[in-house]
Amino acid sequence: MKTRLKKFYFRWLHNRYAFFTALFIIWLVFFDTNNIIDRHISKKKIDRMEEEINYYKQRILTDSINLEELQTNNKILEKFAREKYFMKRNNEDIFIINR
Repeated sequence: MKTRLKKFYFRWLHNRYAFFTALFIIWLVFFDTNNIIDRHISKKKIDRMEEEINYYKQRILTDSINLEELQTNNKILEKFAREKYFMKRNNEDIFIINR
């Protein structure tokens, strides 16, 4: 078994085309400026940033719709002021309960 394995390695190491092809692949994977590992990391960053772009585009859309509603509808404006800023009418009392 060991002799067969030694013959296999000997044959591949002494074949200059196979040796340089393996060396070239190792160079591309680990040492090149555009190596595969760095490209994979960059791809993950790009994917994460694209997800953030989509999230913020959706957030901008919903906030612009809410802003338009607040500027046009007084009942929604009053509800927003009461919920977010605890505003009240003159004859009301507000009780805030924290959980």
